[in-house]
Amino acid sequence: MSDMFHRDCPARMVLDHVTSRWGVLILTALREGDLRFSELRQKIEGISEKMLSQTLRMLLRDGLVSRTVEPCTPPRVTYGLTTLGKGITDPLEALSGWIRDHARDILAAQSSFDTADR
Repeated sequence: MSDMFHRDCPARMVLDHVTSRWGVLILTALREGDLRFSELRQKIEGISEKMLSQTLRMLLRDGLVSRTVEPCTPPRVTYGLTTLGKGITDPLEALSGWIRDHARDILAAQSSFDTADR
């Protein structure tokens, strides 16, 4: 069994990919169904074309996302979740939901920390 506390653990690399800012958002966006590159970019505000491309490539390599090219002119490329990718979306949705539910509390704690006498 891998120990994610060790620097060389393969699971640690996957954890970094899945839980990166853009990784979480891409995987969660694809949970609703396949999307084209432009649709993903539009859905995920603030992501650059470069970061979307790099993160998709990383998630493709990890086997979490699939890329389908339809032979037409111009080619239609869509991205979707693999079976492996679908397995991570429930835990990611739970994490995202917890963050949404507690965002105000976290912001209040940050404000309190920032204004505390040190």
